[in-house]
Amino acid sequence: MYTIPELTQKINTAVEGIQYNAEPKHLYDPIRYILSIGGKRIRPLLMLMGYNLYQEDVDAILNNALALETYHNFTLLHDDLMDKSDMRRGNPTVHKKWNENTAILSGDTMLIIAYQLFNQGIRCDEAWTAFINATLGVCEGQQYDIDFETRNDVTEADYMEMIRLKTSLLLGYALKIGAILGRAGKEDVEHLYTFGEKMGLAFQLQDDWLDVYGDPKTFKKKLGGDIVDNKKTFMLINAYQRADATQKAELDRWIQAESGHDEEKIAAVTHIYNVLGIGDLALQKIEELFAESLKSLNQVQVAEEKKAELRVFANKLLGRKY
Repeated sequence: MYTIPELTQKINTAVEGIQYNAEPKHLYDPIRYILSIGGKRIRPLLMLMGYNLYQEDVDAILNNALALETYHNFTLLHDDLMDKSDMRRGNPTVHKKWNENTAILSGDTMLIIAYQLFNQGIRCDEAWTAFINATLGVCEGQQYDIDFETRNDVTEADYMEMIRLKTSLLLGYALKIGAILGRAGKEDVEHLYTFGEKMGLAFQLQDDWLDVYGDPKTFKKKLGGDIVDNKKTFMLINAYQRADATQKAELDRWIQAESGHDEEKIAAVTHIYNVLGIGDLALQKIEELFAESLKSLNQVQVAEEKKAELRVFANKLLGRKY
């Protein structure tokens, strides 16, 4: 069995070794750029880990794993454009470093390259189908996220489905595809998918919680950003569901407020969250999802020592100390 650092090194080396056409430079340079500015390589790592539960020759599926990483970064490139974001991983976004048209076309090219890479890996119809379903699902999640910006009736169930599609689905499919390519049994394949999906949901809800209650010294984004942007997160949705008429009116007032009072807005909305116990509610949901993810991992029929690195990964992803 490989360790997480060993697999990560394999992935980083493979990413650096992806061959692109030399010309036109303005098409391929942004792709090299977005793939070179960091990231944890979580998705290809999970694919290799899922495969390594059953097979040792992880190099055999490196192209399949690179396909998932390329696709993920394609979504980030286009998300940044749709969100008009200036920075990604501490660097200018592609549409800022180049321009919007370049970001669109280079992103489209990344999607094609992702399918090329997957086709160059281990051939398996079931894995191909899973890869296609995963890539389509993420786009569906992004559309829901866009739709939510103009909807005032988003429920917790709506939100959980959106983040399942947009974020956690790809973690589940990374493990699922790795297990399929490793010739795992169908039950193990589904248990690993559920482990990844539930872990991803817990991770996204934790991000929601950290946006409000995180330590400014360690949280990589400015606290309260979701509040300032009126993001319909687990926190805001549940605040509306639990608020009385006065509290709802206060939330409405801040959501409709013009920019320029960000700190005051963050403080006011956070106070409502505190009164309603929204932070504790989110932490409870995170714990439930994390427990469900580990329950699924427990059901995977391989030796416990082989699953040890996946447990380490899950705890590290969610900032656990045990």
